Amino acid sequence: MKALTWHGKRDVRVDSVPDPSLEHPKDAIIRVTSSGLCGSDLHLYEVLIPFMTEGDVLGHEPMGIVEEVGSEVSNLERGDRVVIPFQVSCGLCFMCDLGLQTQCETTQVRDQGMGATLFGYSRLYGQLAGAQAEYLRVPHADYTHIKVPEEGADAPDDRFVYLSDVLPTAWQAVEYAGVPEGGTVFVIGLGPIGDMSTRIARHRGYRVLAVDLVPERVERASRNGIEAFNGNDHEDVAEVVREMTDGRGADSVIDAVGMEAHGAPAGKLAQRVAGLLPDPMARKLMETAGVDRLSALYLAIDAVRRGGTISLSGVYGGEADPMPMMTLFDKQIQLRMGQANVKHWADDIMPLLTGSDDPLGVDSFATHRLPLDEAPRAYEMFQKKEDAVVKVLFRP
Repeated sequence: MKALTWHGKRDVRVDSVPDPSLEHPKDAIIRVTSSGLCGSDLHLYEVLIPFMTEGDVLGHEPMGIVEEVGSEVSNLERGDRVVIPFQVSCGLCFMCDLGLQTQCETTQVRDQGMGATLFGYSRLYGQLAGAQAEYLRVPHADYTHIKVPEEGADAPDDRFVYLSDVLPTAWQAVEYAGVPEGGTVFVIGLGPIGDMSTRIARHRGYRVLAVDLVPERVERASRNGIEAFNGNDHEDVAEVVREMTDGRGADSVIDAVGMEAHGAPAGKLAQRVAGLLPDPMARKLMETAGVDRLSALYLAIDAVRRGGTISLSGVYGGEADPMPMMTLFDKQIQLRMGQANVKHWADDIMPLLTGSDDPLGVDSFATHRLPLDEAPRAYEMFQKKEDAVVKVLFRP
């Protein structure tokens, strides 16, 4: 089969790899019909390379058609149309019972000290083959799936594919933000997760402010009724937020950027140094040092009001990043974060996808729909933020 594989920094290729097969009675094989390109995929393309192995298959946002099921999978059959969450979880353990599927005790990657196994996301998360491919093996398939309901049987993939990651990640970001009734939330970054977070927050009736450095992304959010502005136009973005909120700052802030924020020369240098070292040394550096660009997080701390809440959905990877603890304590800031627990939020989101309307604009959310053969160019375009790209869907 064809699959997008990792070969080095900024080097991904469409290769021919062996078809996946059932390896456990709870496995299933799906034929991938759509798979998204995620902002966190760029971390593998640029920053987390010490944890990659040449030939790793990338991608973790798929949906498709069930082709085979293992003998212990009784709730799926050939021909079912399914979305596959980006994390593998069992649905039976203590953590899954708590709705914390990203901490699943059955699939935790204990040798790395990490949480649940993720599709296509390096040795840190289990080195499981990813979904930017023609076929995908799904472990614990009896739980690690979301069936497309009958009322969506004829809907295009765009209507449901974002249940794999974008929708639950943005939903959790808004939930964790703890926006008070009638309150204001400030979203930092208008990539796929930030953009969808603004849509969900506005749908819930909150006032939504947002910032990005890419004019096309600011314009896209503004067309959706978001009070969005370009951070390049202002010397002090946090002061702009305070001016828009009676001098206090936003009730809640969502950091949808993470470790590769702009305007962080020390973190950028650390990332470059790590990228030049042999993999064992680079892994050690990333596991023991502060290698994140923290500009977005520092902005969140500055822009949130006293007693407010910061929700982190952008991925961070440094073990010893410096945190302004005095400010966090003095401002009495609440901080929530973590990978999204996809299955926990799926039932809440599904009613917004099955009606005749499209309140979150998922049908037109993708800016680019490309064949898998064009994936290498798509990664480059997404990394450089060219051609007004926000969301890419691959059609294998």
